[in-house]
Amino acid sequence: MTGTASAPFTADDYRARMERAARAAGDAGLAGLLVAPGPDLVWLTGYAPTAVTERLTLLVLAPGRDPVLVVPTLEAPDAARAVGAPTLDLRDWTDGTDPYAVTAGLLDGDGRFGISDNTWAMHLLGLQKALPGTSYASLTEALPMLRAVKDAAEVELLAAAGAAADAAFEEIRKTPFTGRRESEVGADLAGLLRRFGHSQVDFTIVGSGPNGANPHHEVGDRVIERGDMVVLDFGGLKDGYGSDTTRTVHVGEPTDEERRVHDIVREAQEAGFRAVRPGVACQEVDRAARAVIDAAGYGEYFIHRTGHGIGVTTHEPPYMIEGEEQPLVPGMCFSVEPGIYLPGRFGVRIEDIVTVTEDGGRRLNDTTREMVTVD
Repeated sequence: MTGTASAPFTADDYRARMERAARAAGDAGLAGLLVAPGPDLVWLTGYAPTAVTERLTLLVLAPGRDPVLVVPTLEAPDAARAVGAPTLDLRDWTDGTDPYAVTAGLLDGDGRFGISDNTWAMHLLGLQKALPGTSYASLTEALPMLRAVKDAAEVELLAAAGAAADAAFEEIRKTPFTGRRESEVGADLAGLLRRFGHSQVDFTIVGSGPNGANPHHEVGDRVIERGDMVVLDFGGLKDGYGSDTTRTVHVGEPTDEERRVHDIVREAQEAGFRAVRPGVACQEVDRAARAVIDAAGYGEYFIHRTGHGIGVTTHEPPYMIEGEEQPLVPGMCFSVEPGIYLPGRFGVRIEDIVTVTEDGGRRLNDTTREMVTVD
């Protein structure tokens, strides 16, 4: 995603987001927020530089002040075309001048600031040198729920991305698996995501047979054989918002054990989904899914959290894991993806994106969760 974000938001939408973020910073005891190029900047302003370089670009938000975007002079015309630009005071700096001095003039010299996680270390060090009295906290640590609650337009963009991923699954299950390499099936999945509207493919995991026991195997040169269980986990960005879904298929007829393990994961995924409702702590979704797998005797083989948030990135807060007491709020969107991974043998994972509604949850993926056999 370059230039401006493709999601259909207005300058007023971005203004409201920046005002909300500045208020949240003040409520958290911060003097402001410093946002470098990346998903936070896109979400707040609609601006994504065409190239992220060593030149400083930084959005400065502070309670009660107008937002300022510090940009290199050569990139100022692009920044001015961003949808959120009318709400911003653009301050450009030229090569050979000190961008940290420009930024320092906008900051409280002894304040504590939230700074986006992907800010280059050289930029943070430059700010610390220019303003030695300042201190910093990662934006995710300081304001983990900043992007977590989506408005109706964002939810529908996520739903559209989910529907596109579903369409890709319906097509891939019709293609031959036997005798093909995981990388070939992964390439097909990537092509299908693009065909159904994704501008960016972030991952296509194809874990066949024993490779499926590695949750993040992605793809390899292994030739898929008849009798393999195959984990398919894939997603990316469509119109600036993420998709992420997993289905586990079987090449030919599964054994009784394989079918039983798949059924346990399906029941766990359903239990996690049923636990979703406003006011429930994130960890309760994890507990509900994990309880099913524990009761079936496979608890030691469920080796990751049950879910992660999704929005303008495919992984973001909130996280569905033990110890996360953040209550669910309508508009939060996250995955529910329990799994069982039997080392050296096979793995099973089933994943939907879910949004919290006023009285429960809504799935944004709707392909079958029953065992699917492929050729």
